Amino acid sequence: MAKKKESKIPAETLELYEKLIATRPEIERKGDVHPYTSANGHMFTYLDQAGVLGIRLPHDDVDSFMKKYKTTLFETYGVVKKDWVAVPDSLLKKTKELQKYLDRSYEFTKMLKPK
Repeated sequence: MAKKKESKIPAETLELYEKLIATRPEIERKGDVHPYTSANGHMFTYLDQAGVLGIRLPHDDVDSFMKKYKTTLFETYGVVKKDWVAVPDSLLKKTKELQKYLDRSYEFTKMLKPK
């Protein structure tokens, strides 16, 4: 029997992610090992195994977010995601401040053509 994969995400980081997602009850957290959210078949948040949260934002918000929070585009499995930003740990701890970006991400993703 295959061994069940286990998440390597730090427990504190996972708790902060869960707290953020809980601010919008209509958003379902998916993925046991690789937590993510999606709408219309498009992912809009993803917590990688290193504990880095990536969030999809409208193109107009990406540069300002990176400048304000001194961060970069989100990279996962060696691929840089052009409409995604890496959320700094310091911001992940500020649920109320990060919630507005989750809201924008969710609303933006709902407008994308369904897959």
